[in-house]
Amino acid sequence: MGVTSIEWTDRTWNPVSGCTRVSDGCLHCYIARTPPLRIHGRKFDRPGIGGSTGVELHDGRMFQPLSWRKPCKVFVCSLADLFHDRVPDEHVAKVWATMARAPRHTFQVLTKRPARMRSLLSSAAFAARVAQIIGGTADLVWPLPNVWCGTSTENQETAGLRIPILLDTPAAVHWISAEPLLGPLDVSGWLRPSPGCAHVGADGCCRHEASATPECHTGMTCPLTPAWHGLDWVVLGGESGPGARAMGPSWARSLRDQCASAAVPFLFKQWGGRTPKTAGRTLDERTWDEAPHPATTSQDALTLNQQFRREAAAQQCLPDRQTSNLACYSAGEDRHAGTDMAGSAAGGRS
Repeated sequence: MGVTSIEWTDRTWNPVSGCTRVSDGCLHCYIARTPPLRIHGRKFDRPGIGGSTGVELHDGRMFQPLSWRKPCKVFVCSLADLFHDRVPDEHVAKVWATMARAPRHTFQVLTKRPARMRSLLSSAAFAARVAQIIGGTADLVWPLPNVWCGTSTENQETAGLRIPILLDTPAAVHWISAEPLLGPLDVSGWLRPSPGCAHVGADGCCRHEASATPECHTGMTCPLTPAWHGLDWVVLGGESGPGARAMGPSWARSLRDQCASAAVPFLFKQWGGRTPKTAGRTLDERTWDEAPHPATTSQDALTLNQQFRREAAAQQCLPDRQTSNLACYSAGEDRHAGTDMAGSAAGGRS
């Protein structure tokens, strides 16, 4: 896999290929039209939700990013969903280990199955397995500061289902891809507000007067309390390909304005149409290519890592700093063999 024309990334990396349709945004999925699947005759086995191309694992591609010397943004599994239930936990752990070994790159993970992603990334056992794969290092930062975790939100229904799960997932950056956007989308309640509302009492309520700055939320729970963390990035695009469903201009402007009001980076990928280039990618006479800067997210990752390590240490499932041994393994015992690392992941898969 290599350089791509996808506007929000530089390269693609596919240690998995193939998927199963799970929601309306999947109905005109592009992956079966791409050469890697088309030349092998991998088509969706039936129309509509539930149709599948089959899922294949590609261990031979696992270390590709390590050979890319120039730092770049990498779209992980552009031809699959890494958190598909047919992708074993062990394979996901290997992917995470490769990303840990390549801190010069920024990895962009996108899923329609955020429940399984949350289950695994919240699991001390999964983090321990990643550490073990890369040599049991005691310096593993968790969550990985160079991994951005995102979910697809094609309409209000999927946003309401997936974004809260995403924001409950340990990650340096939380982002959404509203592509294909199939209807109006209000994500204002999940965006990080502009800094300024720091007058919060012990009860979590803002103490500003009603006439104070717009960032304040008098009489309400303030979204700028330390426990609150919203979306860091929004990507928007219309559908492209045969039978593409049109995106309303007002939908695009509304989402852009929501991001601007909350000072959240916004990227407009395309209007869509018969091809991705049919209608271009300008919105109100300009392009929108905003994105988080990796340097601005490292502290978030370190803060989350400290919290995670405290909780994991209590379970004795992260590497011991002195010995680099994994305390959650007994001699000769592998708790991951034939089991789900996160324990509850199977029950939470989308």
